[in-house]
Amino acid sequence: MSFENAGNLQNDLASWKAGGEWLNLCGHQIFVRDTGDSQLPVLLLIHGFPTSSWDWSGIWDELKLRFRLVALDMLGFGYSDKPNVSTYSIHGQADIVEALVAAKSLGEFHVLAHDYGDTVAQELLARQQEGAGAGRCLSCCFLNGGLFPETHHALLTQKLLLSPLGPLVNKLAGFKQFSANFSSVFGQQTKPTAEELAIFWQLINEKDGKHIFHNLITYMRDRKLHRERWVTVLQKSSIPLALINGSVDPVSGAHMVARYKELNCRLDYLGVLAEIGHYPQVEDPAGVAMHYIRFIDA
Repeated sequence: MSFENAGNLQNDLASWKAGGEWLNLCGHQIFVRDTGDSQLPVLLLIHGFPTSSWDWSGIWDELKLRFRLVALDMLGFGYSDKPNVSTYSIHGQADIVEALVAAKSLGEFHVLAHDYGDTVAQELLARQQEGAGAGRCLSCCFLNGGLFPETHHALLTQKLLLSPLGPLVNKLAGFKQFSANFSSVFGQQTKPTAEELAIFWQLINEKDGKHIFHNLITYMRDRKLHRERWVTVLQKSSIPLALINGSVDPVSGAHMVARYKELNCRLDYLGVLAEIGHYPQVEDPAGVAMHYIRFIDA
């Protein structure tokens, strides 16, 4: 990428931020983007760790032709508040998403989720199944993520952040280590450029965000604690479910899809991206958009 393109990327990020708003949800200032024709079906997009709603920028314009798109930076991510507390939880993030659904009066919506967002979506589906959810979820599509703790191959850095050494590891980590770890989960031919890495790092560091990594990573414990609840909802779902999966992802690639099938989880559509890693919407936005629209049309 040229310096000119790098500048364009910064301009794109500035436009992304300018096109959003901050809503007070559950007592926190949460960055939200809500674009597209209000008469179109609503698609709620839920990002992963450690990034933000910016992950969806590559597929935004394509999906906006078919949907009203609503995305947020969850608490602790991107442009949203980043309190230095140890109480981050998947249930708390689901509360914020449901507060967004209520604030925007989203009666019905589809969900497209990734990574950490997959787990938040599982909790949302569990609430829907109990008849306690906000709005009505019509379908859910999962990109690469730890749907099953037994198949989630966490990076060493993630394991260390979760350990008693977490605060120290977090303090010592810098851009170089982040770049190496982050790039390692991408496909061989779809690695992020230096400029893209700089953008991701910039978003992580908004509001001094890096200092809470070891607090955010506790979602890995949540996945083990609530495994039965969150797996059961996939097996007994009353709404269509889809997977769009980057197969070469070392964290949750083809092995996660195999486990999904082995556990007889509902699967209405499977999109396989054979050479793509953990960030399909970043590595192959056209492929993800194509598969997602095929799922909805099916």
